[in-house]
Amino acid sequence: MIQVTIDQLIFSPIEIEAKVGDTIEWTNKDIVAHTAMVRDDWDVIIAANKSASFVLQKAGTFEYYCRFHPNMKWHIIVNPK
Repeated sequence: MIQVTIDQLIFSPIEIEAKVGDTIEWTNKDIVAHTAMVRDDWDVIIAANKSASFVLQKAGTFEYYCRFHPNMKWHIIVNPK
């Protein structure tokens, strides 16, 4: 499982490398909800002070961001299994 923390409107780490089938778990330490969204692909809602997870389903290089706070950006490289 790949752990990503959201704290003070920042994803950490801001770049990771993973494989198809890996799970990402976001832990939101902020007092507001966030999302982890890749346009036209996936959108995970992470409630305030909660965690959420997603299983990576396809390879590629993706920029994802928070739909509620578009300046929050993150980069992921997903390799084939």
